[in-house]
Amino acid sequence: MSKQKEQLAQWIDDHFDEQVALLQQLLRVPTDTPPGNNAPHAELVAQLVAAYGWEAEQHVVPRQQVHDYGMESITNLIVRRPYAAGGPTLALNAHGDVVPPGDNWTYPPYGAVIDQGFIYGRAAAVSKGDFATYIFAVRALEALAAASGEGTPLKGALELHFTYDEEFGGLLGPGWLLEQKLTRPDYVIAAGFSYNIVTAHNACLQLEVTVHGKSGHGAMPETGHDALQAATRILNAIYDELPALKEIKSAVAGIDSPTMLVGRIDGGTNTNVVPGKVVLKLDRRMIPEEDPVQVEAQVRALIEAAVQGLPGITLEIRRLLLSHALREQPGTAQLVESLQRNAQTYLGETIPAQGTPLYADARLYGEHGIPAVLYGAGPRTVPESNAKKADERLNLEDLRKATKVVAATLFDFLGNG
Repeated sequence: MSKQKEQLAQWIDDHFDEQVALLQQLLRVPTDTPPGNNAPHAELVAQLVAAYGWEAEQHVVPRQQVHDYGMESITNLIVRRPYAAGGPTLALNAHGDVVPPGDNWTYPPYGAVIDQGFIYGRAAAVSKGDFATYIFAVRALEALAAASGEGTPLKGALELHFTYDEEFGGLLGPGWLLEQKLTRPDYVIAAGFSYNIVTAHNACLQLEVTVHGKSGHGAMPETGHDALQAATRILNAIYDELPALKEIKSAVAGIDSPTMLVGRIDGGTNTNVVPGKVVLKLDRRMIPEEDPVQVEAQVRALIEAAVQGLPGITLEIRRLLLSHALREQPGTAQLVESLQRNAQTYLGETIPAQGTPLYADARLYGEHGIPAVLYGAGPRTVPESNAKKADERLNLEDLRKATKVVAATLFDFLGNG
């Protein structure tokens, strides 16, 4: 390990209590999505980084656009840290929006309680923890440069992207920043976990299928057209397709096969009434090798064929989400090599670079041709973190180690000029 990286690691150790205190502040402001009133958290973050002499640009997504999307408020932040010319621009992205806490918590979901080396709270692991990872990695790098004077010049630029739309798909988070041409980094590290680097992830299609029939009295069902009976045919068609999907295999390590499920069913008016309307919401995960446009056409055709010829039955099929896969880009390998080398130093092991069946905001950078990987503070697997469940938690030592890995990686890209 170079002397400079030793100094980076020491700075992080010396300021670790301050880093944990910052994370506690971040966790104590709720960002439940829905309802998605997330501007107050962005304002807090802007205030916190101002204490370091940083300006956080507050990019407010137009109110009507946010409401039409199903949320209340979104303010995305960009903190720009320009250095000397001649190097790349590297962005660090984490999202602050979260699913609501739900039930069965042992610790207060917004208490930021620390117990036996873990910090508990909604978004501790996904992904307010990486607000703290990235802020303190950048602070460590800048402290090193300041202490070294001309001996360690930084070349290029860093950007911190703190966004608030991952739970709804990211289109008004990183997607909006990119579409508005507010940013165009050369590389991106997005929120992830400490013991693997995600270089690819699945695509996702979500559809809302409304089956229209005609209500009728339960004593005279022949007077109605049963929407639930028609919906049952759709369900059978969907689940009959699963064995064929299992036969499709991805060549990307960490990703297996496509999946499809119906996650929600609503409908009917009363026990003694023929259901006149049923709504299904389905999720179809696509491996990186699949064509999302082709898959959507196939799923729509499958649904329509299931009810074809049923008297009095009509369908509405509405797309809720179409997120594309994250794929490796030219430049991804450079990010992976640096992260793996530094993880070997601070974690004491070679961490894998692989895909994940989940989907994340990082894909939106990839869609613009920007190399992006997921890496940050967290355990080896999502279930260990209790993400999206009760008692979500982050091991503080993972936070410390991941911050060192990220800081050293930033040094590799910007500090060797």
